[in-house]
Amino acid sequence: MSGPLQLRALRGATTAAANTCEAIDAAVAELVAELVERNGLEGERVVSVTFSVTADLDACFPAAIARRRQGWEQVALLDCQQMAVAGDLPRCIRLLAHAWMEPQRPACHPYLREASRLRPDRAS
Repeated sequence: MSGPLQLRALRGATTAAANTCEAIDAAVAELVAELVERNGLEGERVVSVTFSVTADLDACFPAAIARRRQGWEQVALLDCQQMAVAGDLPRCIRLLAHAWMEPQRPACHPYLREASRLRPDRAS
């Protein structure tokens, strides 16, 4: 690690295959894993994550899924409902994370599954 860390904001999104705990669990676990891997994050560097979900997802809380991740015991997690807009992507889970990162490292914002249509410039 070189120099002081910077507090950075990271975005990301994915979609769940269905409004079930299993489908939401799979989508959130994949999104969080990609966020951590692509940004080289360690648990103690992640400060907070806010999840928002579209109104058609109410089977479980994404934060409860993220809370099970090893090293995330001290991460502040919050769930909220995404603003309803006509034509929005169905079964969408978005996140906004704050983490300490090395200043020279570019932030990577994972947009997975059908959510890759929201930000094609950030989808991979």
